Amino acid sequence: MAGDVLTDAEVARKLAGAPAPKRKNAMDRFIDGIELIAAFFVGLVAVDIFVSVLLRYFFSIQIPDAYDFGRLLLGILIFWGIAATSYRGTHITVDLVYSNVSPRWQRWIDVFATLVLLFVVTVQTYTLFDKVASTYADNVLTFDLRLPTWPFFALAWAGDVSAVLLIAIRTYRLIFYPSEMGGSYQMKPVE
Repeated sequence: MAGDVLTDAEVARKLAGAPAPKRKNAMDRFIDGIELIAAFFVGLVAVDIFVSVLLRYFFSIQIPDAYDFGRLLLGILIFWGIAATSYRGTHITVDLVYSNVSPRWQRWIDVFATLVLLFVVTVQTYTLFDKVASTYADNVLTFDLRLPTWPFFALAWAGDVSAVLLIAIRTYRLIFYPSEMGGSYQMKPVE
């Protein structure tokens, strides 16, 4: 392989005997993209709050519709956050039964819980679409700038749709490819 050129990191990894990093497939990149969108909305809400407080406190200026934008962006953040945490399963969980059963039973508890979550979030997505449609039909506007609010509701709904997709992927992987979901199913002690 005379034509192959290795980067310094690849040479160091080969010399250290470390395994090559696992390549991400399209599904993993899709999941990472959804998590990136959720992180973007966290930053957007933080900037909105910071700038609003800064302008109000130091300059006695208020951004028009700052409250409406903050409220609507927070709703978007919540639904995209549900998508990000539902797939990874990194939300806070406390379960005495789960932590005291074998890894095999932990897997089946995970499958059952994920199926329940899939059902609940699917129903939530359906009802949120109804909210988007009614907000559009009623022509609900922001207070100061009179901007339509339905696009914000539609973005939140898109986050909820992403949550349904990711929970379905999680369910599929838990059933057919449990090794891709972390493997051992053992609880890590809280330090």
